[in-house]
Amino acid sequence: MNTTQILALLLALSLALNLGFTVAWLAKTSGQSAPAATLIALGIVISTLGVYFAALSAYQ
Repeated sequence: MNTTQILALLLALSLALNLGFTVAWLAKTSGQSAPAATLIALGIVISTLGVYFAALSAYQ
């Protein structure tokens, strides 16, 4: 992997984690329990990274 690919992967990971934390916080403040908020956030993180890797494989 070259530097650009590593930076793009780090950017995608950062975006996924930020979305996960935001969604977990929103779920928790909406009245969900901590385990439910964590599962919701994990779903968002996995979906975001899945879209990134799907796009990556489509353009290679």
